[in-house]
Amino acid sequence: MKMFVPRIAVPLLGCFVAASLAAAHAQARNPQVNPGGSVILEPGQRPVIIHPTVEAMNQFRRQEAHGKACHHNCGGGSANLYYHGGLGGIGVETAPKIYLVLWGSQWTNNDPSGEAQILENFYTGAGSSHWLNSVTQYCQGVASGTITCGSSGQHAGNQAGIYAGVWADTAAAAPSKPSQSQLASEAVNAAAHFGNTSSTSNQTVQYVIATSHGNNASGFGTQYCAWHSSTSSTYGNVAYTNLPYMTDGGASCCANFNGLGPNAGITIVCGHEMGETITDQFPNGGWLDSGGSENGDKCAWISSGQGASAKVTFPNGSSFPVQSLWSNAYNSNAGGCVLSY
Repeated sequence: MKMFVPRIAVPLLGCFVAASLAAAHAQARNPQVNPGGSVILEPGQRPVIIHPTVEAMNQFRRQEAHGKACHHNCGGGSANLYYHGGLGGIGVETAPKIYLVLWGSQWTNNDPSGEAQILENFYTGAGSSHWLNSVTQYCQGVASGTITCGSSGQHAGNQAGIYAGVWADTAAAAPSKPSQSQLASEAVNAAAHFGNTSSTSNQTVQYVIATSHGNNASGFGTQYCAWHSSTSSTYGNVAYTNLPYMTDGGASCCANFNGLGPNAGITIVCGHEMGETITDQFPNGGWLDSGGSENGDKCAWISSGQGASAKVTFPNGSSFPVQSLWSNAYNSNAGGCVLSY
């Protein structure tokens, strides 16, 4: 697996099977305005959108404070999100479904932080919450460059019951430090397991591939906290997230961030990836800003002021630490990070 270094990464046309894919994935990470964003991790695989570590965002914000970055919207990027045209007409998840995959026999008696249950409880409660509702302002079926959907297009969804199920795929061991292609293959296996074997059935679905304690992909905790991407398959395009065992990342991936507890990173990071996939299902065809940031990237690791990470309560009464998500509509359409919409 070829990991990224801090430079702009531009996907080669030869990595894609069609010009439309190349166009959708042309957005590249600009480290001057986005410490996360779109990068190539593995030749032949689609770009991933990385979730930066706490240290990477802190460094970026220090650069901003000294006038070396974008000078505006210190979550990353200097403008509101805008629509990037979709992939095959799909840019957002209009009726999101999340499937959790606990990948590998390494999960057996190896969950010291109780992350599997925390993830299930979080996904169960997130649908229809005020926290997630900001995604509904974004849409597909509109012109590339659209900033405000209004009543146009098909809007991203936030219905109750987003969580669709879990698969403990523990009959065999997952690869040690799995590569992107191995993670993508597991996402396709999950689509088959859950019976989503057509392009239509995968149009509004995401698969969260969770690895166990001590079995995370290379780069976790030093170069990223998580990432999401998509892959082509006989079942159509499949959206998936690489979700490492978050407490293995310590403070770099939000242990005790903002005093929210040692397990805070579990739900802060998985919520970040969920909101981003809903609004940019097949990167980079959905909603991103001019620097390549998605709605989660722009608000990552805010510790004070507007949009600071906090514990929120979901409609079912459960409470979890989350980060804010970017809203184009906030502050009379100037945009900003919000915990409720």
